[in-house]
Parts: sequence; C-alpha cells; structure tokens
Amino acid sequence: MDTPTVIETKDLSKEYDHQVAVDHLTFSIREGEIFGFLGPNGAGKTTTLLMLLGLTRPSKGSALVCGLDPMRKAKEVKRRVGYLPENVGFYGDLDAVESLEYVASLNGIRGTEARGKIEELLELVGLSEDARKKVGAFSRGMKQRLGIAEVLLKDPEVLFLDEPTLGLDPEGAVRLIDLISQLNQERNISVLLSSHHLHQVQKISHRVGIMITGKMVAMGSIESLAKEKLGLGGREYSLEEIYMKYFPEV
Repeated sequence: MDTPTVIETKDLSKEYDHQVAVDHLTFSIREGEIFGFLGPNGAGKTTTLLMLLGLTRPSKGSALVCGLDPMRKAKEVKRRVGYLPENVGFYGDLDAVESLEYVASLNGIRGTEARGKIEELLELVGLSEDARKKVGAFSRGMKQRLGIAEVLLKDPEVLFLDEPTLGLDPEGAVRLIDLISQLNQERNISVLLSSHHLHQVQKISHRVGIMITGKMVAMGSIESLAKEKLGLGGREYSLEEIYMKYFPEV
C-alpha cells in the first residue's frame, strides 16, 4: 500500500510585478517524510511555504496540503500544519509557560489540558528548567526550541520549518536537528525543512529538492542524486558536492 501524500503541488507559480519568484513548481511529500527544501537566498523557498499555508495567492498552478486547498481552506490547513518562520517572535516580558499558555488559549486549549501539554512539550524541547525564565533573556537556540513547542501545541500532522538553525551555534543547531528527527520518528510528523545548511539537511532528510531561481532543478534521495550527477565511484558524496553540481545548469 502506497504511503499517503501530505503535500502536493502542480505547476505552482508566483509572480511579483512580472518578476517570477516560483516557476511551475511540481513536487510531493509523503506522510512521515522529512523533505529537505534546498536553495540559496532568493530561490523561492519562503514564497512556496507561504503559498502552501494560504498566506499568499499563487499566480497559477495548484497545491494540496493534507488533502486541502490552502487558498480555499486556509483555516483548516493552519489547524493541521505547524509553521516555524525564520524569525520567531515572542513577547519578551512573558516566561516560557506564559508564552505557551497564550498560544494554547488562541487554539482553544485551556485548563488542565493546556497545563499538561505545556509541561510535556517543555520537557520534550529541553526547556523545563527554564520554564519560568523570561523569553527576552533566551538565546536564539532556546527561542527556536520554544517555537517548536508552540507549533506542537495543536498536534500538527506536518511541520513547515523555514531556516530553523539560522544563527545558531553548532551545539544549538545539532540539538535542534536532533529534536526534529525525534519528532519525525516518535510522532510520525511529516517535515518540510527549508534550509541552506546542507550538512544538517543531509543528516536527517529522506529526500531533498533543490530549488534555484524559482525552479525545482532536482529532487530525490541523496543517493539517487549522487548517482545521477556524480556516479557512485567507491565513496559517499556529500550533499554539498551534489548541490553545487546543479548551479552550472541554471
């Protein structure tokens, strides 16, 4: 039996004042998959995420997220998808528990249920000891992990993560990547991981897509892309080596 598809696009495109940001993008992500969405700044990755969330309207083409059209069913999509943007915003004068209580209330989660979820999630992301610390004093890595806890409050089926390790020190980046892998394995959460940190993507992704100037120029497992571009001549190739092979073609 085939694994269900949680994200599917067909010729998805976006233009701004005749400037093409996303150009006939066609791809799919399966349930339980971590999909590494790669490309340089300006490649169209964030614009694609915004279209999949129903936050910006495509110029042409179509998309389905959890079987729903994000432009027609934006609220339903947002209930089923957790989105961590590149820059997570919090009220600095609230502590971690208060921040999550506020988000829980916005999602209709209150009382005993909210307290139980918040305690569980702070433990999961490694912030239990900092639960009553003001978020304004958090490091960037701590804020990113609090952001993961925030999006998990509604038990999403899919996570959209936009450059989640940007600006983190090596230890913080490793901790966050390990957490994403743990969520995928233990909760079967599908993940669309947008990043240009290739070694981190290689560590946890089942498949990757390489996007350059709005186009998906390659998609598949790292092994299949290595075979296509470099052959399998007795050693494993890094994702960075594979990635750089596509730039001369565009």
